Amino acid sequence: MELKVTCILAAALLLALGTLAQEQAETCDMHPQERRNCGWPGVKARECREKGCCFDDTVRGFPWCFHPLAVNQEEECLF
Repeated sequence: MELKVTCILAAALLLALGTLAQEQAETCDMHPQERRNCGWPGVKARECREKGCCFDDTVRGFPWCFHPLAVNQEEECLF
């Protein structure tokens, strides 16, 4: 019985680690034309960031609260 529990825990750990390795990084550094709205009129910076979004109110005519841009991270093999 203990062997089954150990195997299940090991499989769950490997699955979790694999999921983490596949996640993409995100950036708020993008052209204003790439912004996809994530907020509402009058949203505050704190409220926007609490939603996991980016906030930049320096560019008029484009969303101030916007979704971050996914960045593909390609791992380099150093060996």
